[in-house]
Amino acid sequence: MGIEVGGLLGLVILVLDVYAIVKIVGSGASTASKVLWVVLILLLPLLGFLLWLLAGPSRASYA
Repeated sequence: MGIEVGGLLGLVILVLDVYAIVKIVGSGASTASKVLWVVLILLLPLLGFLLWLLAGPSRASYA
Protein backbone atom coordinates (compact mmCIF):
# COMPACT_ATOMS: atom_id res chain seq x y z
CA MET A 1 0.00 0.00 0.00
CA GLY A 2 2.96 2.32 0.59
CA ILE A 3 4.01 2.16 -3.06
CA GLU A 4 0.63 3.42 -4.27
CA VAL A 5 0.64 6.36 -1.85
CA GLY A 6 4.23 7.23 -2.74
CA GLY A 7 3.45 7.04 -6.43
CA LEU A 8 0.42 9.27 -6.05
CA LEU A 9 2.41 11.79 -4.02
CA GLY A 10 5.14 11.75 -6.67
CA LEU A 11 2.57 12.36 -9.39
CA VAL A 12 1.12 15.32 -7.48
CA ILE A 13 4.60 16.81 -7.02
CA LEU A 14 5.33 16.31 -10.73
CA VAL A 15 2.11 18.08 -11.74
CA LEU A 16 2.85 20.98 -9.38
CA ASP A 17 6.42 21.27 -10.68
CA VAL A 18 5.25 21.33 -14.30
CA TYR A 19 2.70 24.02 -13.38
CA ALA A 20 5.40 26.10 -11.69
CA ILE A 21 7.78 25.75 -14.65
CA VAL A 22 5.07 26.82 -17.11
CA LYS A 23 4.27 29.86 -14.96
CA ILE A 24 7.97 30.71 -14.65
CA VAL A 25 8.61 30.51 -18.39
CA GLY A 26 5.57 32.68 -19.10
CA SER A 27 6.44 35.30 -16.49
CA GLY A 28 7.98 38.67 -17.18
CA ALA A 29 11.06 37.93 -15.06
CA SER A 30 14.56 38.15 -16.45
CA THR A 31 15.99 35.17 -18.29
CA ALA A 32 18.59 34.55 -15.59
CA SER A 33 15.89 34.51 -12.93
CA LYS A 34 13.77 32.10 -14.96
CA VAL A 35 16.70 29.74 -15.49
CA LEU A 36 17.60 29.84 -11.80
CA TRP A 37 14.04 28.98 -10.70
CA VAL A 38 13.65 26.19 -13.26
CA VAL A 39 16.98 24.62 -12.28
CA LEU A 40 16.06 24.86 -8.60
CA ILE A 41 12.73 23.13 -9.23
CA LEU A 42 14.34 20.42 -11.35
CA LEU A 43 17.07 19.68 -8.80
CA LEU A 44 14.89 19.93 -5.67
CA PRO A 45 11.32 19.25 -6.79
CA LEU A 46 9.41 19.68 -3.53
CA LEU A 47 11.63 22.29 -1.86
CA GLY A 48 12.07 24.21 -5.11
CA PHE A 49 8.32 24.34 -5.67
CA LEU A 50 7.66 25.51 -2.13
CA LEU A 51 10.32 28.22 -2.39
CA TRP A 52 8.90 29.36 -5.73
CA LEU A 53 5.42 29.39 -4.26
CA LEU A 54 6.55 31.63 -1.41
CA ALA A 55 9.04 33.92 -3.16
CA GLY A 56 8.86 33.26 -6.89
CA PRO A 57 8.90 35.76 -9.74
CA SER A 58 5.12 35.62 -10.05
CA ARG A 59 4.76 37.18 -6.58
CA ALA A 60 6.69 40.28 -7.67
CA SER A 61 3.98 41.17 -10.19
CA TYR A 62 1.32 41.33 -7.46
CA ALA A 63 3.23 43.76 -5.24
